[in-house]
Amino acid sequence: MSAGTEFPFPFACKKQERGSACNMITVLAGGVGAAKFLEGLAAAMPPAEITVIANTGDDAEFHGLHVSPDMDTVLYTLAGVVDREQGWGLAGETFHCLAALERMGEETWFRLGDRDLATHLLRTRRLRQGATLSEAAEELRRAFGVRCRIIPMTDDPAGTRLRTDQGELSFQEYFVKLRQKPEVLEADFSAAAASKPAPGVLESITRADAVILAPSNPILSIGPILAVPGIREALRNTTATVAAISPIVGGRALKGPAARNLASLGYGATAAAVAELYRDFVKVFVLDEQDARQREIIERKGMRAMVAQTVMRSSEDRRKLAGSLLKELEGLR
Repeated sequence: MSAGTEFPFPFACKKQERGSACNMITVLAGGVGAAKFLEGLAAAMPPAEITVIANTGDDAEFHGLHVSPDMDTVLYTLAGVVDREQGWGLAGETFHCLAALERMGEETWFRLGDRDLATHLLRTRRLRQGATLSEAAEELRRAFGVRCRIIPMTDDPAGTRLRTDQGELSFQEYFVKLRQKPEVLEADFSAAAASKPAPGVLESITRADAVILAPSNPILSIGPILAVPGIREALRNTTATVAAISPIVGGRALKGPAARNLASLGYGATAAAVAELYRDFVKVFVLDEQDARQREIIERKGMRAMVAQTVMRSSEDRRKLAGSLLKELEGLR
């Protein structure tokens, strides 16, 4: 949307103490599904009034560089430069550097594009200079011209470890190297549980008008965020309405291993199973039209169930889903 555009779903800001900035909508996000939803949200309301708390449980070091895949997917999508076909990485990317590394005998199963390397080089340099991950993220946000605020869940190392039927794996070994084929038996968030929320994380939850859990893997993307001390408690205690969008549609995940993870960990691959994981703090749960029959089950959990088209095949789908949820939240205020 161009400057001066009137947004169809205004969301009145509540007053903040001591003149602090207004965080109208805060979104917990991880991965491609979250980035798509955020793109729609930024089209349905002023993007400067959106704060994104990004998962860093899948951060890793490759070739000496600090890589933050979920934060970068959100960044590239909101900047309009993401590879649309993949949903991550930069459009029109080349891989000459990676090919050269491979010729020199380096492992190159994690695909870092030539232009993508610039992001990781800047982030790593700033971290080595003493900047925090939050500070580096803010610099990158400004460099890419993104108006939404993007902050990591923590500035501390918080890598997720997975116990699988093929042994213990880092997140990226499981997700990229082995292409999610191992069965996940346990997710270890102990590093996240030993971390501290990044500056602004708790405030963006407690001072928001609404908090939304994006349609992300509830175990591997949202799970690490909730494991950071203070975040789940803030979600329970905030006066904001907390909503969540199911990433499971018709018993399947549209992208990634969420359905398989839920099944292997004993929860069941349903929208209602996702709702159960958020039962202690979510007030509005959005499920797809295909799962409308689960509405009563979800409402028995004490949540308001909202049925909508959650499959986002186009920009219009994304904007419509975000706008419908904003309208629902506005009606509850």
